[in-house]
Amino acid sequence: MSNEQKSREEQILRAVKMTLTGVIKDTATQPGMKHPLSDGTIQDLRQCLMLISAREQELADEAGRTMDMRPQMPGDAKPKAEVVVPLHQIGRSKKDS
Repeated sequence: MSNEQKSREEQILRAVKMTLTGVIKDTATQPGMKHPLSDGTIQDLRQCLMLISAREQELADEAGRTMDMRPQMPGDAKPKAEVVVPLHQIGRSKKDS
């Protein structure tokens, strides 16, 4: 399978996944209320999403990519190393009277 076909397949998988998750979000109900979708349909949606995820993983493996990428916004700060704060600096500041 060529890279162009894989790319097209990945686009289709992404579009189908986004559509399914949109339907799930749009039909979500408050806790305790009966869901408008039948239990069978809910299970079918879960199965479809699992199949999509499995195929996305296969395509990523074939392309030599990992699936551990996380989105980053332009203004996001990079995680910094731990900062140790001495205990004597913790507490309320004294007001000058």
